[in-house]
Amino acid sequence: MDNHPASSIREAQASDLPRIREIAVRAWEPIYQGYRERMDEELFGRLWPDGWQTGKAEQIADHFHRRPECCLIAELDGQVVGFLTFMLNSDTRIAEIGNNAVDPACQGQGIGSAMYRYVLALFRDAGMACAKVHTGLDEAHIAARTAYEHLGFELMIPHGEFYRRL
Repeated sequence: MDNHPASSIREAQASDLPRIREIAVRAWEPIYQGYRERMDEELFGRLWPDGWQTGKAEQIADHFHRRPECCLIAELDGQVVGFLTFMLNSDTRIAEIGNNAVDPACQGQGIGSAMYRYVLALFRDAGMACAKVHTGLDEAHIAARTAYEHLGFELMIPHGEFYRRL
């Protein structure tokens, strides 16, 4: 994306939110489908009673409303094709990449990597000492883990989420 003449990364605007929500739902569909396959419908429904789509879209919108300066979008040919949220912690000097995704129709073009490089430079410019990102260890997150590893991130704290019927 960096070399594409019609591409840019910029701070998100309120008018971008409908498209950001759409990208989030499309990009996370395989992830939540994997969750649904691993658990039964009752548990899945308990975790996301209003549907995961609403929760995921609202999570990103809430981040934008709290910290619009910490929400980026990627454009290709004038169209929003990706987004990335982040946080800066001046106390620890650890910055965090939050929710981020590229429209599935545009994946594989380097858009995600361009957003990560952009935000990492922003972190350095802000005086951060370290960057972190959370991602799933399931198969649906392989592309994200691979992208993070290519940028020099190392898995330091693996995470598991366990459930038990009562």
